[in-house]
Amino acid sequence: MPAALVINAAGINCDAELGRAFELAGADAEFIHLNRLMDEPDLIERFDLIGLPGGFSYGDAIAAGRIMAALIRQRLYRPLVEAVERGVPIFAPCNGFQIAVQAGLLPGPAPGEPWPDDPPVPTASLGVNASGRFVDCWTRIEIPPPAQSRCVWTRNVHGNERTLILPNAHGEGRFIVADDDLIAQLEENGQIALRYHSEDNFNGSSARIAGICDASGLIFGLMPHPERYTRWELHPFWTRLTDEEKAGDPPGLQIFRNAVEHVANRCGNTVMARP
Repeated sequence: MPAALVINAAGINCDAELGRAFELAGADAEFIHLNRLMDEPDLIERFDLIGLPGGFSYGDAIAAGRIMAALIRQRLYRPLVEAVERGVPIFAPCNGFQIAVQAGLLPGPAPGEPWPDDPPVPTASLGVNASGRFVDCWTRIEIPPPAQSRCVWTRNVHGNERTLILPNAHGEGRFIVADDDLIAQLEENGQIALRYHSEDNFNGSSARIAGICDASGLIFGLMPHPERYTRWELHPFWTRLTDEEKAGDPPGLQIFRNAVEHVANRCGNTVMARP
């Protein structure tokens, strides 16, 4: 059974949900504190999947995710890059997305280019929402078809406008780029993995971007929280959904199953869904 590492730290508050999502998708989740990983980075080699949970790491002091990203840049950038190079998917929702971008893991090098030895200068950021306020809401999302996206997490995730929605809860989630050409590059490279619906871009993200992946498609950073939508009962109006709409897994769980099955197919592991 694939093993999933969930990295926790002071202020992280979505680690249990993330671990449960991995387990529901058929992986074994283990929680390890960032401090221990910095002391023992070789622990990362044990895992088939990695999660950087949402929350408010280190109180979002200075800026959201800044301190945890700085610690990762100092001690864990190379071990995480090496994990990706050996095929380990990394999931980074909300605060995890903010951390991954500032740590230099996203958007990553262009297709065909090697990872730099040292953490690169960030080329994107997650800024304060256009409203200037923390927003907690469900939004409709759009997932590019597989031909237009490298992301292994979002392949063939399906639903309609009532079911293809995800919860959000952030104050700094507006996707911003240092150079406008980066948006075109991400689009051309198939690295835009998730967009807000045209009427639901509440935080003002450039090109309605809600999530991106690296060129391998393994690192997936996004502001919404799929780990909070792994059962139909978590849908905001699930009692009004039809039986047809509720057939199969909710989109949130579909995302995790994609990654777990990707790892199982690569490694020959057995995937067993949890009740």
